[in-house]
Order: sequence, then structure tokens, then C-alpha cells
Amino acid sequence: MMTEKSKLRKASDADAQIDATLREAKALGDPTRYRMFRYIDEAKRPVYVDELTELLHVNHNAVRQHLAVLKDAQLVVDQLEIRSKPGRPRLLYSINPKVPGTWNTEGPYQTVAILMAEILKSRRSARDVGREAGKRRLQRSKGPKPSALKALRDSLEIEGFSPRQSRSDKGWEFVLERCPYVEVASVDPGTVCQLHLGLLEGMMQELDPRIKLHLTVHEPRRAGCGIRVSGAEEGPRED
Repeated sequence: MMTEKSKLRKASDADAQIDATLREAKALGDPTRYRMFRYIDEAKRPVYVDELTELLHVNHNAVRQHLAVLKDAQLVVDQLEIRSKPGRPRLLYSINPKVPGTWNTEGPYQTVAILMAEILKSRRSARDVGREAGKRRLQRSKGPKPSALKALRDSLEIEGFSPRQSRSDKGWEFVLERCPYVEVASVDPGTVCQLHLGLLEGMMQELDPRIKLHLTVHEPRRAGCGIRVSGAEEGPRED
């Protein structure tokens, strides 16, 4: 039986969710901001202010003001560019990992369902289907191509894997502290994990064929899967 305290907490959570939805709706009610939001979502990678300025034909200050509204509504997040050359790092914007599946964005399970259907239809392996999807993702991407390791890290972050990166004597290591596909991965980890490994391999093949990935799989509900990267000459900062 629900206690009075539990009822109040549930009501408070519901009110907070309504407030958040209203903030998001208000932010996306502006056509320019909605167009920016759609562009950032479809890019499947962090986006520069310069790209949005060119897309919208407005000045940088106007773009930054719109981005500030989207960020305040927790629809997008920002991060500093990782630079290997001199110069001040620029801000990059990507979809908040909590957003996919709302506001006409493709949710993580929708992505998996589409690729699963392709596996069944083509009768190819999950890894092969994933590789083709990874290549398509890079080929559709607009703007300058990132370094291979940056693309790898960005993809893991955007999809909600919460990667923790480190350097080892064998190359780069990513520990995935969260599995965004935990329910379906718990039922069929072989297919789901190989699908995502293939997707990342396809991206690497497009950007730097010398890079090889090795996946260590753990129980999905515990997370902690690892990706070892070899063949990369340089990479983003260590955590």
C-alpha cells in the first residue's frame, strides 16, 4: 500500500516531469531552434557553432542565444573541443543522451529494431549489418570529418554508454559504464553487442582503416564492457 509520503513524492516527480516537458516544448516552439535541434540530432556527432551559422544564415550571437535556450531546456549539451593544434578550443553541441526517443528523435531501441530487421531480412551477421550502418552514418554526416578516435568517443557518449577512457601500453581503452540497451541485450547479448561492435568498426573503416577494435562483453545489467583500440596514432584526452 502506498504511503502518504510515497504519494507526495510521486506527485512531485510528476510535476517536475510536466515542468521539464513544458520547458522543452517552449524551446522547440521557435522554428529556428527546432531546425537547429533537428540538425544536431541528425548529425549523430557534436556540432560546431560555425555549422549552425552557415545552416541558418544568421550571426554567431543569435546562434549562441538559441543554443543557450536549448541547453537550459536540457535538450542539448555542450563540451569543449579537444584540440591537437594551437588555438582556443571551441564549444561543440550534441543531443542530451536523455532526449532520444522524444520530440521526433530516433530512440535507441528504434535504432536497434531497424538493424535487427535488416539482419533478419538480409540473413547477414549482426556484425556485418552493423559495419554497413556505421559506414552509412559517416557518409551521411555533414561538416568536417572528425578524427577516428574522437568519432568513436562521441558515438559512445551520444548513444548513452557513458564511456570512460584511458591509455594503456596496448592502445586506448574505453570502459562502458552504462548499457542503454540493457533489456534487449540481456535477452540476446551476442546479437546486440556484435551489432554495435560492427557499427563502430564501420565508422572506423571510413575514417582510419588501420584502427582495430576488440570488445570485452560483461553482463548487461552490470555494465562495464570494454573496447580496446589499437592502430590509432593519436587520440582525445585521457579521463
